[in-house]
Amino acid sequence: MNAEFYNIYSYLLATGAYTVLLVLSLWGIRRYTSGVIFFIAVFISLLWSAYTSYNLYQDELYTSSILPFEALRNLAWFIYLLVMISHLEQTNTNHNDSVLSSTAQTIKRILKTSFYSPMLIVFSIFVIIAESIPELTFTINQLIGMDFRLLAHVSFSIIGLILVEQLYRNTMNEHRWAIKFICLGLGGIFIFDFIIYSKSLLFADIDFMLWNSRGIVNALIVPLLAISVVRLQEDSRAYTISRKVIFHTSALVGTGLYLIVMSLAGFYIKKYGGNWGEIAQIIFIFLALLLLLSLMFSGAIRAKFKVYFNKHFVHYRYDYREEWIKLSKTLAELESFDELSHFIIKTLADFVDSSGGGLWVQNEQGDYYLSEELNFNFTDTPLELIMSDDAVMQFLHSKQWVIDLYEYDDNPEVYDQADLSRWLDKQKNIWLLIPLLQQNELKAFVVLARPRVTRKLNWEDHDLLKTAGMQLANAFVLSKASEELSTARQFEAFSRLSAFIIHDLKNLVAQVSLIVKNAEKHKHNPEFIDDAIDTLENVVQKMQKLVNQLRQRNVQDTPSNLDLLQVMQDVVKQQSPHRPMPQLETQLSDCQIAGEQEKISAVLSHLIQNAQDATDDNGSIILSLEKTEQNAIVKIIDTGIGMDKRFVAERLFKPFDTTKGNAGMGIGVYEAKSYILKHSGTISVQSKIGQGTTFTIQLPLKLAGAKAIDGENK
Repeated sequence: MNAEFYNIYSYLLATGAYTVLLVLSLWGIRRYTSGVIFFIAVFISLLWSAYTSYNLYQDELYTSSILPFEALRNLAWFIYLLVMISHLEQTNTNHNDSVLSSTAQTIKRILKTSFYSPMLIVFSIFVIIAESIPELTFTINQLIGMDFRLLAHVSFSIIGLILVEQLYRNTMNEHRWAIKFICLGLGGIFIFDFIIYSKSLLFADIDFMLWNSRGIVNALIVPLLAISVVRLQEDSRAYTISRKVIFHTSALVGTGLYLIVMSLAGFYIKKYGGNWGEIAQIIFIFLALLLLLSLMFSGAIRAKFKVYFNKHFVHYRYDYREEWIKLSKTLAELESFDELSHFIIKTLADFVDSSGGGLWVQNEQGDYYLSEELNFNFTDTPLELIMSDDAVMQFLHSKQWVIDLYEYDDNPEVYDQADLSRWLDKQKNIWLLIPLLQQNELKAFVVLARPRVTRKLNWEDHDLLKTAGMQLANAFVLSKASEELSTARQFEAFSRLSAFIIHDLKNLVAQVSLIVKNAEKHKHNPEFIDDAIDTLENVVQKMQKLVNQLRQRNVQDTPSNLDLLQVMQDVVKQQSPHRPMPQLETQLSDCQIAGEQEKISAVLSHLIQNAQDATDDNGSIILSLEKTEQNAIVKIIDTGIGMDKRFVAERLFKPFDTTKGNAGMGIGVYEAKSYILKHSGTISVQSKIGQGTTFTIQLPLKLAGAKAIDGENK
């Protein structure tokens, strides 16, 4: 190496070493939580060594322009050490602090780590600005009678050594292996700087032999820093720095860099601006400060920067792989739909520390009913059943957002398309509405109560809730499909049962036919009479058993024109032996519809029978018949025990679900609804516990072409 170019090669070597370290720190920036600040410090060190090499290559007077970069490099390493120390003190004090208290304590400890830590940052920025403006440097030198730059850099080296010592001393023994080499490396830099500047301060001149060797010294400590970076990435759980601290520290460094650049620009404007230079400098600095303040107080800019910063530079709050595996494993262990409903609420509530919630599920009509609650009370409220055309449901379906009522309080314009007035009751303690989407269809949604400790959701919370919601929605849909498959299997079993019953009926008919066939020949034979009576008694018993097993007969659909009023009169007469006796009220003389008389009779008989079962003998059951231009309207009104909204929405029209135990098969109301819907009609229910129930059936009136149908049937 040529001695003449020793200084250039020295700093070029440092530049190359810092470049390699910069790439290494960028590769693991997410795995190491304070890696962002380390990356910034290495980047500024790279700029310092590269700029020094350039000045040496140009063979110009370079100390006055290099010292501001060196002071900026020192400030970056100071901030890195302060952040590391603040976290270590917090960890040693309390390992179980919450996220919010952790952030607050970390900020306080950063301010207390060095005795005058805030003053250290302000002093460093002041030195950087003063060294950037020669006139200001000269004025300060005249005031103190020495070169204040040498004094400042001696102070920097002493402060750096103190911080390195504090970092190592405050680290627990089991974690010192991770930071040992970074303490050695930074300590070596500050010791070498102390030797240079203390000697220069003593003799009022810089020792250029030591100065030129600093590049090699910096290059030699880079491997030590690299080893610590790798170890800190492996031991990242011991060094999890608050995101807010990293964010504000980065913002502070960025602000300092901005002020330095603007100060330099203002200086050159003044120097080369001629007669207007000073005025131009004042205007420029004023506009620069105004721009800085506008950016600092812009909520949109801060929010965008936070999201970008958190996504690209900070380690994730959640281990998504672990959360996904844990969720999938628990779902696989569930055995029933009821367990899944409870699990959905509890899982989403645990993610955000909510105290409880409720699950609203889509029914066959497309509306959403309250299916499950956890530490929640929405029963017998208007929110127990939400219509599909509700504005909030439309918003959840179209936007697919998690609705945050905390966010709504701060920025209501975000949810201007959703009418959240019904969900804002403070007594209901509602916080979040989370959609459960499957193939972009809203299958259900979860409402969570306010958390035990107030917290704001960030982009990671929203992503986790939406991702978990999609997986839970898939599990929910699969569970529903499994339930429907079970229902189909029950229908298959029912069909098989019908085949057996038909076979038994054929046998019974054969027995009765045999009696009839032999009656004329043996009707005067007493033994034949006794046998016939015994046979008929056996037939009656078997038929009664079959009737009890199969309450509805399977008749082929043969639509015809019929008088609904006459059918209702026959049904009332048929059900009159039971109490309470049904009463028919109508102003019509006839009401022609198209349908099957036996089917409609069975539907009305079953509904009246249900009403009689649910009503005391002293109660009343009223059948009313009205008609509009297009529909016949039948109402069955009773004063029985009534049903709650949840039963009506979830179970009333569900096949094989009965409250009568072995006395019912649970298919009567289901078949009634299926028949009515098949003939383009509607059926609705209004019921209140203790007040009674009203079934309303609408069937189309006979069309103009109905006579042709009737003729064909005849």
